[in-house]
Amino acid sequence: MNDHVKLNFFASTPEACSYLANRKAISAFANPHTDMDMSTYNDLIQHGFRRSGGYIYRPHCPNCRECISVRVPIKQHRSSRNELRIMKRNADISIVGIRGKFREKHFELYQKYINARHGDGSMANPSKSDYHRFLICDWTETVFFEFRLGHRLIAVAASDLMSTGLSAVYTFFDPDFDSRSLGHFAILSQIELARTRELDYLYLGYWIRECSKMSYKKRYRPLEGYVNDQWVPLPHTLS
Repeated sequence: MNDHVKLNFFASTPEACSYLANRKAISAFANPHTDMDMSTYNDLIQHGFRRSGGYIYRPHCPNCRECISVRVPIKQHRSSRNELRIMKRNADISIVGIRGKFREKHFELYQKYINARHGDGSMANPSKSDYHRFLICDWTETVFFEFRLGHRLIAVAASDLMSTGLSAVYTFFDPDFDSRSLGHFAILSQIELARTRELDYLYLGYWIRECSKMSYKKRYRPLEGYVNDQWVPLPHTLS
């Protein structure tokens, strides 16, 4: 990490892993009482960190290395036939980027999405404070991309604008439009936006080989992973 980054880190207490059964998870958190800024955040994300709300963290499990931070190198990305079909299928959708702050319409869509997709988990029935703690941060340069079909809001993608790329924080969409593959379309749209802005990467957070919820991330090619403290190309044969 660069010399100008002077942060203390704390380990969380072990808790049940959200992704792998019968495992305990520990995270390393940057001191939340230290002033954070985009320059420091940009440095940390290049070392495998991620944010949730205003907290910056990285998995720190002593006996597990399954969580791999992944990113798409924008200049090397070439759209597959399936990706081109997804883009064509959603050509009638308009996309507008707005400042990442709380909006009631966004929260209502988030509630609908979470209760349809994660209604039996810990994220079910989210409150406004849950939503705020997860997505809203007052020191980041965050954009909420609104996806509209006509005047109807059907998806929102929260993305942090870094000096080296975009960090896809979270996407939620109207389950009534499942056939459009809106989650996939949102990632492809951010890839194209990063390309337009001449940014180097789209950071996708963590990929876990044995977690079906994370399997979608391996479809983006090429893909790099942060392994043994360095970014390396991940093989095309990921399983």
